[in-house]
This record gives sequence, C-alpha cells and structure tokens, in this order.
Amino acid sequence: MIILKLGGSVITRKDATKPTLDPVNLDRIAQEIARAGNRKLIIIHGAGSFGHLHARKYEIGSPITTPEELERKRMGFTLTQNSVKNLNHFVCHYLLKYEIPAVAVPPSSFIITENKRIKSANLEIVEKYLEMGLVPVLYGDVVMDTDESIQMAVVSGDQLVNYLSKELQPERIILGSDVDGIYDSDPKTHSQAQLLEEVNSMEDLKFLEGARTVDVTGGMAGKLTELLELAGKGIESELINVGCEGLLESALKGEKVRGTIISKQ
Repeated sequence: MIILKLGGSVITRKDATKPTLDPVNLDRIAQEIARAGNRKLIIIHGAGSFGHLHARKYEIGSPITTPEELERKRMGFTLTQNSVKNLNHFVCHYLLKYEIPAVAVPPSSFIITENKRIKSANLEIVEKYLEMGLVPVLYGDVVMDTDESIQMAVVSGDQLVNYLSKELQPERIILGSDVDGIYDSDPKTHSQAQLLEEVNSMEDLKFLEGARTVDVTGGMAGKLTELLELAGKGIESELINVGCEGLLESALKGEKVRGTIISKQ
C-alpha cells in the first residue's frame, strides 16, 4: 500500500486571495495516478488556498478567551471545513474522471485532537475502503480538540501522513510538492543551494529559513518534523516535484526519480 500526499501548493493557487483551484495540474496528476495503476493507495491532499485563508483569518487553534471569540471561531471553523470539503470534491471529481475509485474521507468526521495533535481516529473505515479496492481520499481539515482553551484545531495533511503511516504501515510514502525536494538552503535566495538526496535530521539544513515557508500548518519545517518522526521509527518517505510532468507516474511505478529521501541515519 502507498500513501500519496499531494501538497496544497500543487493542486491550488496557494497564494490566491480566494480559494482557487489549479485544474490543469490536478487533471494531469489524476491521469498520472491512473496510468500508474496502483491497486492499494491512500491519497491525502493539502488544503492550499481553500483552507489556509479561513484558518488564518479566524486563527483556528489559538486560545479562546471570551464568548464572543468562541462564536467567531465557530463560524471560522465551519467556513474552513466547508471550503476544504469543496476542494476534496474537486480532487475526487478529477480522480473519478480517470476511473480511480476515489472515496472522500473527511478527517473532521472521525478524528479528535489533543492540543493540536491527533488523539483518536477510527481508521476502521479507511481500512475497509482499502479492502474493497477503493481509494480513500483524506485532506487537511479542522477538527474538535479536547483542550478547552482552544476547542478546535487544524490537522494538516502532513500530520495525517504521519499518523496513518504509523498505524497502517504502508510500503511507501510519496509526498508531492511544487519543489524538487529539500534543499540545504532556500534556492530562491541562495544561488548555491543544493538539492539534498537524503535527509536524516534538521541538522542537514544549513539555513533553516529555507524550510520556514510560514503557513498555518508549519510550512516545510512542519513537514520535515512530521517526516523525521516517521524516519525515527524506521518509516522512510520521499519528497518529489509533482509539478513536473511524468515524475509522479514514475515514482508510483517504483522508478527512481529526482527528489529527497527522508530516512533515519
């Protein structure tokens, strides 16, 4: 079984001022998944501009100190949930277009967090879908939190990858981003930045600002933290650029492609 994560920056216009899909990328990615022909697959996608705008505006996950603030965050929670559900609808639509038996699995329907980390999740339904030959499609979402000071939290796609990988033990984990992998420094500001073929710890990065693209889910630094935790448990993952045509198909077929492996030393 493969867990495939599609970054929100690949399937949406993440910096848009309103939820904006990238239909060209999404259509091509769906075709590549279909051509790869993987039988057992879980897809997790980021929220991109569909989730981050509302989650940031309403500060989901920050302390609630007044009844008025709780009322405001309730509205922010529902707006965020509805928006990411819409994105999931589009993702499933394109997968179904190419006869991939995608089934939506909203994290807010079966996950509860404690201080923003997944505390409980009923994965029986995900496992049942896999047994039936269906492709569960999960996504970054907002969920209820047991911490009374916040009451609600954002669960990123990367945290879902971490949790599901530990529980379900996939053979492979592929993370599709809009960059070639992890660099030793920010390639946008350092002309000498080198792509790292393998990362074993945060110490492998010379300039951490290159990993701190700030968003409500922690950016690249947040992604690396989740993946390095998995690596510490012996679960390897690979980060590739699914914006490059054909790369995802090759990776799903087990071919070696340009990217970064995250593993323990």
